Amino acid sequence: MEYYGNRLCISARELVDSGVMSIPNYKAMASRGRIDVVRRGGGAAGQYALVAVESLPRYYRAKVQALYPDGDLTHLKGWVCSNYEVDQAAVAFFHSREQAGLDLPPEKIKEYVVNASVLNCCIRLYERAATAQKLFGGKYNWEQMAKAIEALREEYGHTLPASTLRFRKKVNEYKRNGYGCLISGKFGNQCARKVDYRTERLILGLAVLPNKPFNTNIAEMYNMFVCGELDVYDPKTGELMNPEDFVDKKTGEPKELSESTITNYLNKPANKTLIEHSLMSWTTFMHEQMPHVHRHGGNFSLSQITMDDVDLTRKLKDTKQRVHAYYAYDVVSQCVVGASYSRKKDEGLVVDCFRDMFRLIEKNGWGMPAGIEVENHLMSQYKDGFLQAGVAFPFVHFCAPQNSQEKYAEPLNGAKKRSVIHKNHEGIGRFYGKGKWRQEYKKVSDETNELYEDKEYFSWDQLVAEDRRDSYEWNHQLHPNQKKFPGMTRWDVLCERINPTLQPLDKLTLARYIGERVETSIRRNSTVRVAHEDWWLSDTSVLEKLRPNDYQVTAYYMPDEEGKPSEVHIFQGDKYIDQVEKVQTYNRVMAEQTEEDTVNYIEQRKKIAKFSKYVKENAIDELGVIKPSVAPVMQTEAVALPPQQTEQELLYVPVDVESKALADM
Repeated sequence: MEYYGNRLCISARELVDSGVMSIPNYKAMASRGRIDVVRRGGGAAGQYALVAVESLPRYYRAKVQALYPDGDLTHLKGWVCSNYEVDQAAVAFFHSREQAGLDLPPEKIKEYVVNASVLNCCIRLYERAATAQKLFGGKYNWEQMAKAIEALREEYGHTLPASTLRFRKKVNEYKRNGYGCLISGKFGNQCARKVDYRTERLILGLAVLPNKPFNTNIAEMYNMFVCGELDVYDPKTGELMNPEDFVDKKTGEPKELSESTITNYLNKPANKTLIEHSLMSWTTFMHEQMPHVHRHGGNFSLSQITMDDVDLTRKLKDTKQRVHAYYAYDVVSQCVVGASYSRKKDEGLVVDCFRDMFRLIEKNGWGMPAGIEVENHLMSQYKDGFLQAGVAFPFVHFCAPQNSQEKYAEPLNGAKKRSVIHKNHEGIGRFYGKGKWRQEYKKVSDETNELYEDKEYFSWDQLVAEDRRDSYEWNHQLHPNQKKFPGMTRWDVLCERINPTLQPLDKLTLARYIGERVETSIRRNSTVRVAHEDWWLSDTSVLEKLRPNDYQVTAYYMPDEEGKPSEVHIFQGDKYIDQVEKVQTYNRVMAEQTEEDTVNYIEQRKKIAKFSKYVKENAIDELGVIKPSVAPVMQTEAVALPPQQTEQELLYVPVDVESKALADM
């Protein structure tokens, strides 16, 4: 049905197809003028015939009304249904938190998208005057449009207003403000919230009391407070909190909360984090709750060394104490490249570990590691010296105190303990561990009731030897990253993937900072005594570097595995003097001399010859000394000299005028 000439009409095809009348009946009634055919069908435009509904006889008009109970709304609803399209822009808008301003539940997103799509149809029809004329029989009819939209509520599930004025207002708001006007103002407000921000902060404040109360205790304290049975104050300001601020705004009664409600608010992730921050120690919170950085491994060995200490699990037989060990790991290969052991965790333990690492590096001819990662404890004393970036290592990183997760050596210690040590020995684990990682101790029943004993104790040599074997096994296990290093052990990665940019091993710096130190002096202008042996100056000219009247020097050397020096460097204060050479002695008994003795004798004679040559070349030229002679004093007599003529007087010669005249004649 549609309007034509402000008259509600029905097409002839609808009358026939819907069974209102037959074709002959229609033609007969049309030819006899019993029905008013307001527009004829056919023609070039392909129009269809329209019959005014009001002109139909009562019998046929009743059939039409039964067929279209909504009358003129039927076609309007049909137009809306045929032009309805899901607004994809609305879908994107309501799914976007940035555009919508909040996170909408899925059912609300669907509702708002339908509303927007229906309103789009309404606006589209409003902007098409010819279509509106056909459907409304004149100008845009808001009342009919509202009725048609209301009739489609069940079909589409929209929630647009049923009232004509409210619907018209919503359409205009939508045209002016867009999708945002469709979002209900109920979202994001605090009107229906029983636990408001202030109440929530009160609950959290009770939860972080020093005695760490349980949720049941917090609920009891809260309800006692709002009932006036318990005082609550702010320790910072001393302000006493008022229970009248925590009442129901509608009834004025104390705002009572159940234990489950309080538990829900305490278990909110954001609140749990804040509570644990207040109740936990700084280190516990940092290790369990704080976000941490994420790193990945390098590509070349000896690019970085990471060091950390560990206490061996099994105890000594003599002292019933644990052996302290210090390990140096290569980060990329994960190999143990240095290890030291001591009964005390002190500076010597760290220095021995450094020495062990550099002995391995020197033995294999590797370069100086490019970087190192160490802890503050036991290492801070080297921060301005040996471990200052650029002195021995180009890159040095001191991990934050008590931040064990920062050092890569920590997880390597744990992996070694679980994969190798636990497999090879008994009694490896923790007393708080679970399952096979749990270690039991024998309790001593004495008056203190606090003593526990291990099942077995071990000697120093056994513990150290077994730990070194464990390190060897660890180094020769397959590297855990077989995807990157297929078929290679940790040791293979260490040897074959060495960083090509490493600097040569700086033995002088190592000896100066982590080597042995001996105060000695230069003897007979040639040698110093270090570690009970004589060491020869490389050249006699070294004497020129010494301070005046000062033969005292300091010798530094890196001890080998037996504690003996291989290279000795001498300093005077901070000034480097020389690298001395070991004096190889020869047998004074000629009958027992070997070829080695002969070589040593020749080398010593060379040294002496060089000394003599230096002395000869720098011999002092002798000078003669003559006392200055004194000349006798001569007696002189003063004589008056005739006055001398001046130059002008010499040029002016008087001329005799008479003589000159006779001569001219």
